[in-house]
Amino acid sequence: MKIYVGNLSYDATEDELRELFQAHGQVEAVTVVKDHYSGRSRGFGFVEMAGKSEGEAAIAALNGTDHRGRKLNVNEARAQTEDPRKGGGGGERRRRS
Repeated sequence: MKIYVGNLSYDATEDELRELFQAHGQVEAVTVVKDHYSGRSRGFGFVEMAGKSEGEAAIAALNGTDHRGRKLNVNEARAQTEDPRKGGGGGERRRRS
């Protein structure tokens, strides 16, 4: 189960997230999302738990809790959808004549 973790401290590390979530089950992967240019945390990340029941237990236990002075926003990650405002993708580029 993939879990979204929002409102992270910009100093939070993947190791810290792993430690928080391991108390609730087996953690498969942890990612703190970073800005492409600066390398600084964007304040959110994802945790993948081995099973749905473990993930639900982690969400119930950690959502709204304080971590490094910030109240965590923890819920099941939603599938990324294409934003129609940003245009499609994968189309061929037109050549200028």
